[in-house]
Amino acid sequence: MSNERTPAVPTAFDASYLATAELDARLYLDQVMAMVGVDGLVEALAQPFLLAKVDQHAAAVRQSITAAGKPIDSISLAGYARSVIAVHQRHGRPLPTPDSVDWSDADWTVLRLVSVCSLADAADAF
Repeated sequence: MSNERTPAVPTAFDASYLATAELDARLYLDQVMAMVGVDGLVEALAQPFLLAKVDQHAAAVRQSITAAGKPIDSISLAGYARSVIAVHQRHGRPLPTPDSVDWSDADWTVLRLVSVCSLADAADAF
């Protein structure tokens, strides 16, 4: 029995892999922005209570990503958003759409995704 592990990434540096991962992450963040980010950020700018909630969620997202030793970039933010959406779907709930969100009472998932969009915008991750 061997104790050797198969490396998770190729041993030789592959710049095309990173470029593809970055592009995929940016495209995914664009989809999240279209799903709830644009409307959520516009609403947050108009409603101080919502902006405060988004800021609190953004701080939690930032802390979670940095605690994992990752930078706040498109790849980390897209991975975080994917995890939030996966948990949401595992609970059998439909994905939010701009028309389905009550911004005066947005749920945790929506606030988390809007906060990811806010961080992505600040990090120029689109």
